Order: sequence, then structure tokens, then C-alpha cells
Amino acid sequence: IEVARLVCDHTGGRVLILAPLGVVHQTIAEGARLGVQITYARSQSDVAPSGLIICNYEMVRHLDPSAFAGVILDEASILKDFEGKTRTALIAMFQETPYRFVATATPSPNDIAELANYAEFLGVMTRADMLASFFVHDDEGWRLKRHARNPMSRWLASWAMCLKRPSNLGYDDT
Repeated sequence: IEVARLVCDHTGGRVLILAPLGVVHQTIAEGARLGVQITYARSQSDVAPSGLIICNYEMVRHLDPSAFAGVILDEASILKDFEGKTRTALIAMFQETPYRFVATATPSPNDIAELANYAEFLGVMTRADMLASFFVHDDEGWRLKRHARNPMSRWLASWAMCLKRPSNLGYDDT
């Protein structure tokens, strides 16, 4: 919610939060608790003229991605499936969106496909380029190239972060 609010304030445009259906109403309630209005949209006609908009993943196809200055994927592990229709559609839909953010509370740091898909959604590097740059594939599957450990760590640190608690950003942990 805070990232969406900051992007909205910075751009003056709308920011879309995409989430699983079960999380949508929870996020709206959390926004209200924080004094942030979040509008639930199931189609483009539901989209408010400004502010934070939330939609569940199943209904995103009814929205116009060009109407948003930013998009946030909550529970972004939806991108995990390499050949998934949702993954492919989300990457294509939002490739021109200026501000993109993925969030997951259950990251799989050793899952190469998930990491590659996050990078591709964010416009950092395509899945194919990431694999070619840092990994080799053999009978045992994908493994990090010996000389790529430091370059990959620097690359990853240039666009990704892991937060354990609010104090990681200077806030009170309560």
C-alpha cells in the first residue's frame, strides 16, 4: 500500500495493485485502517479517475494497462510458472508501465524460474538473457556458472531487495 501511495503521489496517476481474490478485501481494509482509500475494480468502468486501484488476477484482462502509472503484483509468485498463461499475459500487459513492483512474502530464493520471471516482468532482463548470462544447463538442471557468482549477486542487488521487518526501512516494527 505504501509503495502504491508513493508512486501515485509521485506521478499523479493511478496505481494498480493486483492480488489474489482472497487478498483484495483484506488489502482494502488495511488501506482504510491506514487512511488510504483503495478502489476495487473488476472492469475498466470501475476504475476511479485517480488513486489506488485493486483488482484480482482473474479480472485483470478487463482493465486497460495504459490507464496506470504503476502496477504492483501482490503475491507475485503467480509469475513462477515458466509457461503459464497468466505469467505471459502479465509481462505483456505491463511492459510499458513506468513503475512496476513485485512483492511476495514467500520468496523462493533458489528458484531460478521465479527470479527470472520477476526480472522479466520488471523489465530488468528477459528470462532467456538471465539464464544465458549466469547459468548453464546440464543433466542436473540449471546451475550457476562458476565465474557468475559475484556478477549475479551485483546484478540482483541492483534491482531487488529483501525486507524482514518495517525497521529495515526505518519504521517501528510494531
